[in-house]
Amino acid sequence: MRIWFKEWKENRMLRDFVVCEEEEDTRTHKIFHALEEACYEFDLSKPIWLDANITDFKRHAKTRFTSDNFVDSIDFDYLEMHVIEED
Repeated sequence: MRIWFKEWKENRMLRDFVVCEEEEDTRTHKIFHALEEACYEFDLSKPIWLDANITDFKRHAKTRFTSDNFVDSIDFDYLEMHVIEED
Protein backbone atom coordinates (compact mmCIF):
# COMPACT_ATOMS: atom_id res chain seq x y z
CA MET A 1 0.00 0.00 0.00
CA ARG A 2 1.27 3.45 -0.90
CA ILE A 3 -0.20 6.59 0.66
CA TRP A 4 0.62 10.10 -0.52
CA PHE A 5 0.60 12.98 1.96
CA LYS A 6 0.64 16.59 0.76
CA GLU A 7 0.67 19.91 2.62
CA TRP A 8 -1.23 22.69 0.83
CA LYS A 9 -1.32 26.44 1.36
CA GLU A 10 -3.12 28.90 -0.94
CA ASN A 11 -3.59 26.21 -3.64
CA ARG A 12 0.13 25.40 -3.74
CA MET A 13 1.69 22.20 -2.58
CA LEU A 14 4.34 23.00 0.02
CA ARG A 15 5.76 19.50 0.42
CA ASP A 16 4.80 15.90 -0.04
CA PHE A 17 5.73 12.50 1.30
CA VAL A 18 4.87 8.96 0.18
CA VAL A 19 4.62 6.14 2.71
CA CYS A 20 4.93 2.54 1.51
CA GLU A 21 3.33 0.06 3.88
CA GLU A 22 4.63 -3.42 3.07
CA GLU A 23 3.72 -5.15 6.35
CA GLU A 24 1.04 -7.80 6.63
CA ASP A 25 -1.55 -5.93 8.66
CA THR A 26 -5.11 -4.69 8.36
CA ARG A 27 -5.87 -1.78 6.02
CA THR A 28 -6.85 0.40 8.99
CA HIS A 29 -3.61 -0.28 10.84
CA LYS A 30 -1.59 0.48 7.71
CA ILE A 31 -3.41 3.79 7.27
CA PHE A 32 -2.90 4.85 10.89
CA HIS A 33 0.77 3.83 10.80
CA ALA A 34 1.31 5.76 7.57
CA LEU A 35 -0.36 8.85 9.03
CA GLU A 36 1.85 8.61 12.10
CA GLU A 37 4.96 8.30 9.90
CA ALA A 38 3.95 11.30 7.77
CA CYS A 39 3.26 13.43 10.85
CA TYR A 40 6.70 12.54 12.17
CA GLU A 41 8.27 13.48 8.82
CA PHE A 42 6.38 16.81 8.69
CA ASP A 43 6.87 17.44 12.45
CA LEU A 44 3.11 17.63 13.12
CA SER A 45 0.86 16.41 15.87
CA LYS A 46 -1.45 13.61 14.76
CA PRO A 47 -4.75 14.93 13.44
CA ILE A 48 -8.11 13.96 14.88
CA TRP A 49 -10.38 11.98 12.54
CA LEU A 50 -13.75 13.73 12.30
CA ASP A 51 -16.86 12.12 10.81
CA ALA A 52 -16.36 14.07 7.56
CA ASN A 53 -12.83 12.66 7.22
CA ILE A 54 -14.02 9.12 7.75
CA THR A 55 -16.82 9.52 5.20
CA ASP A 56 -14.50 11.06 2.58
CA PHE A 57 -11.87 8.41 3.13
CA LYS A 58 -14.34 5.53 2.84
CA ARG A 59 -15.82 7.00 -0.33
CA HIS A 60 -12.71 8.24 -2.16
CA ALA A 61 -9.66 6.74 -0.33
CA LYS A 62 -8.68 10.36 0.22
CA THR A 63 -9.26 13.00 2.90
CA ARG A 64 -8.09 16.44 4.03
CA PHE A 65 -7.11 17.41 7.54
CA THR A 66 -7.66 21.14 8.17
CA SER A 67 -6.89 23.22 11.24
CA ASP A 68 -10.06 21.80 12.84
CA ASN A 69 -8.36 18.39 12.95
CA PHE A 70 -5.21 19.53 14.75
CA VAL A 71 -4.84 20.45 18.42
CA ASP A 72 -1.79 22.61 17.62
CA SER A 73 -1.89 25.51 15.18
CA ILE A 74 -0.70 24.76 11.65
CA ASP A 75 0.99 27.03 9.12
CA PHE A 76 -0.70 25.52 6.04
CA ASP A 77 -4.30 25.21 4.85
CA TYR A 78 -4.67 21.42 4.95
CA LEU A 79 -2.88 18.08 4.91
CA GLU A 80 -4.17 15.77 2.20
CA MET A 81 -3.94 12.00 2.52
CA HIS A 82 -4.52 9.85 -0.57
CA VAL A 83 -4.18 6.10 -1.05
CA ILE A 84 -2.48 5.78 -4.43
CA GLU A 85 -1.90 2.03 -4.50
CA GLU A 86 -3.63 -0.80 -2.64
CA ASP A 87 -2.19 -4.26 -2.07
